[in-house]
Formats: sequence, structure tokens, C-alpha cells
Amino acid sequence: MKNGPIDPLVCPMSYTVSPPKVEYSLTEKGKTLIPILELMATWGAENCFPEHKDSC
Repeated sequence: MKNGPIDPLVCPMSYTVSPPKVEYSLTEKGKTLIPILELMATWGAENCFPEHKDSC
């Protein structure tokens, strides 16, 4: 796998080790999703059904 963005949101970094290792990071465009994901996580925590609270 080549290093560099594979799509506009995620960028992989491959290492030549055994077993193979790849780390992924967000591109600048991908980082713009962080506030939205944080809001979704907050909404989920606030709207979790009480009977499922332990699994949220």
C-alpha cells in the first residue's frame, strides 16, 4: 500500500515490518468532521434508552 490519502478523509502510513503495519490518520478535510462526530456522541449519550444505558 502506498502512503498518502486513499480518499479525501483518511491517509494511511505503511511500515515495512513483519507483520505488516498500517496506521491511519485523518486528512485536514477529515478533521473537519470531528465537531460533528462529537455532537453525535453527545446526542447518543443524552438519548440512550435507560434499559440500554449500560451498553452505551
